[in-house]
Amino acid sequence: MHADSVIYHIKTIYTPCEVPPVKGEKMSLIKEIQDGFIAIKDGKIIGIGEGEGDAFVSSHTELVDAHGLIAAPGFIDSHTHLVHAGSREHEYEELQKGMPYLYLLNRGGGILGTVDMTRKASFDVLYQKAYRSLDLMMSYGVTVVESKSGYGLALEHETKQLRVNQKLNDEHPVRVISTYMGAHAVPREYKNRKDEYIEVMKEDLKHIRQLELAEAVDVFCEEGVFSVDETRDLLMHAKSLGFKIKVHADEIHPLGGAGLGVMLGCSSVDHLMATSDEDMDALALSNTVANVLPGTSFYLKKNYARAKEMIKRGVALSIAGDYNPGSCPTENFQFMMQLASNQMGLLPAEILNAVTLNPAYHLGLAQSKGSLEIGKDADIVLMDAPSLTYVLYHFGINHTKDVYIKGKKVVSDQKVVNIS
Repeated sequence: MHADSVIYHIKTIYTPCEVPPVKGEKMSLIKEIQDGFIAIKDGKIIGIGEGEGDAFVSSHTELVDAHGLIAAPGFIDSHTHLVHAGSREHEYEELQKGMPYLYLLNRGGGILGTVDMTRKASFDVLYQKAYRSLDLMMSYGVTVVESKSGYGLALEHETKQLRVNQKLNDEHPVRVISTYMGAHAVPREYKNRKDEYIEVMKEDLKHIRQLELAEAVDVFCEEGVFSVDETRDLLMHAKSLGFKIKVHADEIHPLGGAGLGVMLGCSSVDHLMATSDEDMDALALSNTVANVLPGTSFYLKKNYARAKEMIKRGVALSIAGDYNPGSCPTENFQFMMQLASNQMGLLPAEILNAVTLNPAYHLGLAQSKGSLEIGKDADIVLMDAPSLTYVLYHFGINHTKDVYIKGKKVVSDQKVVNIS
């Protein structure tokens, strides 16, 4: 079979090679192909290996000389709060003075401050802001994002956020997966009436299901937000409607959200900065993926999730960016990988599995995304670095040079390509 294009002279191709979810010791296993090529047809990989891929070349094949760049699968950022209005730099000094993050929320700031701005913002304002952020993420090598609602906290505004996700998925090269998160906080109008708000969300979920605006439902299980029992109630209802489920678990206090997530069959449990050994062992026995967010620990100056211990106990791990205006305001996904290396002590191969194949698995995309192999989408990041380890060692900069999504070049020499 002849290719539409062949990328050759790739110094090293790095790709996961295990069956997902990749757990424990297997996370240190990846495949490396030296002086390699990738052949692409109709957006799919049809050949990959050493050499120049001559067998796939015809007179119509575009030949792309990688000039010794390294290649990896497109990065998958499986936890973001992409769609929101405004920013929260007015709270930044208070955080630096030691004011607790949850205190800002309890006095009506924090998440609720962003809710006010997002409710007031038009669809177009939200869309343009999120589109620019997606461009930035893509320039760092991200080819798939999961994007949560949760800054509307009312059906009208939650669906506005989810429709922005839908339009972004239709019009931007990056694949956007939508998650409903009305249970991000209790809105002001339901203060001291949380039970009523939970019932409202249950009704709202029926509408969102009918409109096919989200694939999954997430709940912020935390002291002062939603309890373990409330989280269980909401997620069981969401599951009964056919949604995938996930949970913000054990971010600040060890409430047992991760264990609850395993028991309910969540696709992922996220944050996990305060997760117990017992819940780690439960995760290891399940196919629920532990999704850790090192950028949030960095920004809030909190402990990092014990990712090394999770791997030691046999857990499937993924790493995500948690881009949001309150606790991780950055689109630099490579910095998340660098933090996972430097602050969590993860090895390069573990990190590659955690930002490609494992997130593809828990987002339900592992058949087409997450590794460079024949039959999968040609989502490829070419990086100007001598090795994968160097990408983690030389931190704070963007090593990505070119990005391909389904075989189309969407970033060229670190600049976004207009492919519309």
